[in-house]
Amino acid sequence: MPPRTGGPRRVLFVHSSAGHYGADRQLALLVRGLDRDRYAPLALLPFEGPLADELRADGVEVFSGALAILRREHLTPGGIAQLAGEVARQAPRMERLLLAQRIDIVHANTSVVLGLRRPAERAGAARVVHVREIYPPVPLAWPAHRRGLLRFDRVLCVSRAVREALGSEAPHVRVVHDGLAVEPRRAPRGAARLALGLPRDAFVVAVLGRISGWKGQDVLARALAEPALAERGVIGLVAGDAWPGQERWEVGLRELAGRLGLGDRLRLAGFREDVETVYGAADVVAVPSVKPDPLPNSALEAAAAGCCVVAAAHGGLPEIVRDGVTGRLVPPGDHAALAQELARLADDPEARARLGERAAEDARARFAPERLPAAVMAAYDELR
Repeated sequence: MPPRTGGPRRVLFVHSSAGHYGADRQLALLVRGLDRDRYAPLALLPFEGPLADELRADGVEVFSGALAILRREHLTPGGIAQLAGEVARQAPRMERLLLAQRIDIVHANTSVVLGLRRPAERAGAARVVHVREIYPPVPLAWPAHRRGLLRFDRVLCVSRAVREALGSEAPHVRVVHDGLAVEPRRAPRGAARLALGLPRDAFVVAVLGRISGWKGQDVLARALAEPALAERGVIGLVAGDAWPGQERWEVGLRELAGRLGLGDRLRLAGFREDVETVYGAADVVAVPSVKPDPLPNSALEAAAAGCCVVAAAHGGLPEIVRDGVTGRLVPPGDHAALAQELARLADDPEARARLGERAAEDARARFAPERLPAAVMAAYDELR
């Protein structure tokens, strides 16, 4: 497929958000790493936000407008019907945009953006989808969505766990791990604790990322109530906020903390752009995801920053954290097991330092930022 413009092939990245969380930062990393002599990036986002500003600063033309986006609450008969209507309304607008901008490749940066494949086919554009999700096996929705994903020209899975969930060994389905989208580092401990209002000598466990029903902030809260951590005065630091419209998860977390009598031992810091402050203040970073997390950037970046990471042993987390070597893995959803592991680490600062040092070396080598754009461009090259 030759470029329609006679110059670099025009790639439209379509994304489900415009924030500054994991998948958002991965899109920015990918765009920055493209060889602009070969590939000219454009972006379509559902609304304006920090990601749009960052992409424009990198010379990317950004469009914004309503997109059909799959959310967990849509996985009901009524939700599916609603999404089908949104996809139908979106299709003609999408096709007009692709034709007007002479797009050669449509790249969905997340598989929750629906209704791209057929407009791209009608507009003569190649189709690439990044699968950053592990979907629950909902009988009404998953089989059809899986078939649709596998019909893209290239399917890029962020972890082996994602590819296994898709259940396909087809050559056009491949694992492309995310890269380090930031230069992770830890701020000096004293200054970081002062900035966050944390006691100098307390043992602090941080959880970074969106507050949701599956990221496991509630697991940390329940672990803090266990005697092993309560006796040590361990503090939990939650750095992140809820998705717009899903603030109930933050309200529920605060209510849970109240019922457990945690008081100021659970601190909700909101979204923090200065993640190095959170890393510097934390003795351990926990990633206690209740449901399989495809490849959480929170774990990847914390490991690369040299933090000791304790994570749930499912999804893509074992592809980041090597149990006993670069961190610790615990059974998913088991707050008692999490509390026991954290208590052991609280009593063993040498183990924490050793695991953090190994984690930084390992993560920086295996997830170097240049690996992601190189792998994606290799996939684009095959579409000629």
